[in-house]
Amino acid sequence: MSVSTAAARANRGVDTEGRSPEELREIVSHWGAELELAPAETIIEWAAATFGERFAITSSMGDAVLAHLASKVVPGIDVVFLDTGYHFIETIGTRDAVEATMPVNLLTITPVQSVAEQDAEYGKDLYRTDPDLCCALRKVKPLADSLASYDAWATGLRRAETKNRVIAPVIGWDAKRQKVKVSPMARWSDEQVERYIEDNGVLVNPLVYDGYPSIGCAPCTRRVAPGEDPRSGRWAGTGKTECGIHA
Repeated sequence: MSVSTAAARANRGVDTEGRSPEELREIVSHWGAELELAPAETIIEWAAATFGERFAITSSMGDAVLAHLASKVVPGIDVVFLDTGYHFIETIGTRDAVEATMPVNLLTITPVQSVAEQDAEYGKDLYRTDPDLCCALRKVKPLADSLASYDAWATGLRRAETKNRVIAPVIGWDAKRQKVKVSPMARWSDEQVERYIEDNGVLVNPLVYDGYPSIGCAPCTRRVAPGEDPRSGRWAGTGKTECGIHA
């Protein structure tokens, strides 16, 4: 299913009235420490029980680990994928494979403007001239719009990924979006991810095996040499390390 905003959920009859920010923050305060050491499946199960259809997961389709975990616990769960218009064909292929092989409701979210429309307004290749603005228009805002009808969202964020993520809570408060942010895999090591993939035959973006351990938009992602920081291939040469979604 391809949608530009969360309106699609309202059209499906999903209740768009959720808890207040105060209620959501209280949930985070109560459950954050309680679930800190819980298994990923237990964390997802708690979120689904607490928020029902107002809980979704997101995936950038570097792999399908989080989607696989969630689909086992909550078959039919909403999986939000941001199609920036700049993805590698392998990333789109991974998304299609997840939709075809897993019991999930995959929602492909697109920016308000096409790439051509963005080029016409801001100049060609905004990702070169102002990468922060490009990410804001093609990732950050579309995500905020798509999460409007949810109280909580789950990410595949892991503390082992970068120094900026070492304090990522398992259950946290997303102040920017006024949502509960769930990171079921926050404590997982790289080895745990690899083991889960191997043990469960989980789909992996083929670019991972071609020197791209961290995959973003095609114009802004390069191969990483063995031994390099896995995220050093993202926005290489710009000093930029995050798109703004997890800022």
